[in-house]
Amino acid sequence: MTDASAPHIPVLLDEVVTAMAAQPGDVHVDGTFGAGGYTRALLAAGAHVHAFDRDPDAIAGGAAMVGEAAGALSLHHRCYSEMDRAGLPPVDGVVLDIGVSSMQFDQVERGFSYAMDALPDMRMAQDGESAADFLNTADEEVIANIIYRYGEEPKSRRVARAIVEARPIGSTTELARIIRRATGWREGMKKDPAPRVFQAFRIHVNRELEELEDGLDAAERILKPGGRLAIVTFHSLEDRIVKRFMRERSGSNPGGSRHMPEATAQAAPSFAHVAKAVRPGAAELDRNPRARSATLRVAIRTEASAWSAARTGEPR
Repeated sequence: MTDASAPHIPVLLDEVVTAMAAQPGDVHVDGTFGAGGYTRALLAAGAHVHAFDRDPDAIAGGAAMVGEAAGALSLHHRCYSEMDRAGLPPVDGVVLDIGVSSMQFDQVERGFSYAMDALPDMRMAQDGESAADFLNTADEEVIANIIYRYGEEPKSRRVARAIVEARPIGSTTELARIIRRATGWREGMKKDPAPRVFQAFRIHVNRELEELEDGLDAAERILKPGGRLAIVTFHSLEDRIVKRFMRERSGSNPGGSRHMPEATAQAAPSFAHVAKAVRPGAAELDRNPRARSATLRVAIRTEASAWSAARTGEPR
């Protein structure tokens, strides 16, 4: 699972395994199956795992693991935000590894990378609107807002204008050149803007932040008392959502917020024992440089009713 030649090296694996504390007979959810790194570790601990992934390639790739698990692994081809609608019993743990997987990033034809030439696709589920569709049809102002909101690029309007003027966009390397030219970036300068602008389009096309917010609510509803929630994020937009959720649901935030209205802010805490954030050590970074921005946050479910159930009117 840690070999550098593997298609995906699970980040913070030892720390996630410790956080999940899986025991024989437990039922756990791996909401972002990918290449199955976390799932494999949970199975080795004796747990039954329900693994979710919206990418059909990940589901197809996990077929062999299902056979090897002899009934202990169930694969679900659906978004992790739907875990509480998949007919599962209350579970002992939920783990999520947010964002694009190494396999998706490294498959040239998927169009996630600005370093490899392909159509800018970027769809995790391989259906619906692609990034190319969005770039070639959306209004300039909409494109600029997406770049600023999800890529935190200060020259978003200049980039959006350059994209519209260069339409149709049919190549990831062409898109990267447009971004760099519009921002005045040249080889040798720090902070290449292409990665963060590509990130913005990927997040928009896949509704990643909305999926994360819905997934956290779903995890709250499906976890049994004492169940563990472990979330690995890779950039500040994701981590802020997770950090805010865990603070609110553990009763650490006074009053309401955008994510949880004032009316339910004083509900009994649905999570407790929120652990300090964990980041990769030097040894892991040497083994897997892509882990450099990873952050793990962990919380434990209480016996209180789910706040998300109170907010949506759904049963607990």
